[in-house]
Amino acid sequence: MNCHEFQNELEDLVLNPAKAPSRAAQAHLSGCEPCSVELKELRATFGAMDAWTAPEPSPWFDTRVNARIRTEQQAAPAGFLERLRARLLYNTGAQFRPMMAGAMALVLMLGGAGVVTQLKSTPPARAAVVDDLQILDHNDQAIQEMDLLDDASQDEDETPQT
Repeated sequence: MNCHEFQNELEDLVLNPAKAPSRAAQAHLSGCEPCSVELKELRATFGAMDAWTAPEPSPWFDTRVNARIRTEQQAAPAGFLERLRARLLYNTGAQFRPMMAGAMALVLMLGGAGVVTQLKSTPPARAAVVDDLQILDHNDQAIQEMDLLDDASQDEDETPQT
């Protein structure tokens, strides 16, 4: 067992002192001075924490807390901005999560709609070959019109003059 593996077993040894360490952990403790010192220090710390008792609050403390509660109860209700400020400063923000999730969903929907609109409004890029074919088509139409005009003018010339 190495020190890293022993750290996984250390929590059980500290929290349950009645539990005997495994053979591998016992062998590691006998050969590793830093791990055995850490185990002894943690056991001493947990023992001190178990022996400690919280002091009783003084009567002055209770009187002051009750006076503060009465003052807050008798105070005029805060305005909307003050309540919003207090909520933003001192709250966990858990109640804002649905609102923030809704706002993020709305932003994503608007962004997606904007992208789709932009994609639909942009004409597809035309290739140079398409432009050349359209120019040739226009030239062919012009040539055909010129031929029709020539034929019409020849017909007028060949018609007998009366």
